[in-house]
Amino acid sequence: MSITNQSADALTESCDDCERDTPHSVSIELRTESKKRENREFSREPYRITECMVCGAETALRMNNA
Repeated sequence: MSITNQSADALTESCDDCERDTPHSVSIELRTESKKRENREFSREPYRITECMVCGAETALRMNNA
């Protein structure tokens, strides 16, 4: 599951690869963290995913530090 902002007025954020502020596409994804089959449904965590619209570099930041 993901929620995405891909409008023409994308968010401007710092890109480590471009070494400057660039437009980014931003989405929220629920990612499964557990490798164990029996616990998978309880191990989903939200991640903020950003993708640089100039170079394509992607970063994922876990939003919940439980």
